[in-house]
Amino acid sequence: MAREGPNWEGLLKWSLSHADGTNTTRNLSEEDRRWFMEAMQGQTIDVIKRMKEITLVMKTPEQVLESQGVTPQDVEDMLDELQEHVESIDNANDLHSIGGLAPLLDYLRNSHPNIRAKAADVVSTVVQNNPRSQQLVMEANGMEPLLTNFTSDPDVTVRTKALGAISSLIRHNKSGIAAFRLANGYAALRDALGSESVRFQRKALNLIHYLLSENRSDIGVISELGFPRIMMHLASSEDSDVREAALRSLLDLARDRSEKPITSSEDDDKLKQILQDRVKGISEMSLEDLGAAKEEMELVDSLWKACHNEPSPLFEQGLLSLPGEDAPPPDVASQYFQPPLRAFAANRNPDPKPEDGKKEAPLLLGPGPSA
Repeated sequence: MAREGPNWEGLLKWSLSHADGTNTTRNLSEEDRRWFMEAMQGQTIDVIKRMKEITLVMKTPEQVLESQGVTPQDVEDMLDELQEHVESIDNANDLHSIGGLAPLLDYLRNSHPNIRAKAADVVSTVVQNNPRSQQLVMEANGMEPLLTNFTSDPDVTVRTKALGAISSLIRHNKSGIAAFRLANGYAALRDALGSESVRFQRKALNLIHYLLSENRSDIGVISELGFPRIMMHLASSEDSDVREAALRSLLDLARDRSEKPITSSEDDDKLKQILQDRVKGISEMSLEDLGAAKEEMELVDSLWKACHNEPSPLFEQGLLSLPGEDAPPPDVASQYFQPPLRAFAANRNPDPKPEDGKKEAPLLLGPGPSA
């Protein structure tokens, strides 16, 4: 059976025979030229043209697509392809130029949750580390449907994807951060921490850590909204990433407690108990698990110092540095290779003893005895 697609093996042989210098240069025949162009075009995609085609589909009403036999899964696959294209910053910025950004944002309101989630994924890729596209999405009022999905969508996957897109949209974007704060975004993050979805909790904690690093004055808002108690609860999570993120956020709050206490005395006692439980859990870990929990150990120790002004039990138990971690590497090479002077000194006998027991006269320089 004949192979489908271009004959790449034949193309390679043809290219080598015309480029290795063994044959004289000749003009391509029309047949060779046509075959070569067909072979290349068979594997070449005009990305902008394809993005325009996807844009036309996104602009088509949902009822019309259904009447043409286009399923929601087909739309998801199309958005998957679009996401691959907009990984290039140039293509991401061109999406607005060809009219594709607005229908993409409309897909955030699609009736199918999987399409809403996938659309948020694509938006996240478009705006990630891309100030130009961040500005375009803000101007197109893209924050509004993202916030709506983040705060109130019945599907937790949609909420998680929307939060991921918001995080990409406002990162290093002052106007985006301001819009998020004005939209009561911190209250929505607090609700996200109360979710049963571990992935949703992780994304919320990571965004909180970023926002506090950008604006330390928000620590007062965080405290008034009751974040410390929620974070103390999450510090005992079974998920290691959630535990570490919660401990990191608590450390951010504790470092500013000199200005305003973030917890009551009762909460302080609870936090100390949680840290003691983490110390106990860490001390019972195997050596392999201790290596994976190194960051958590450092966070527990730093948080203990910040709250109690004393070293943590982890330090007293010697768990902060694993056995052999700080030891110098074994000196294997010196056993086989030594510098010449060192080898000479090592092999030299400092107290030579002549076999006959007599001392040899020293060799003196100068004229010999007179005749």
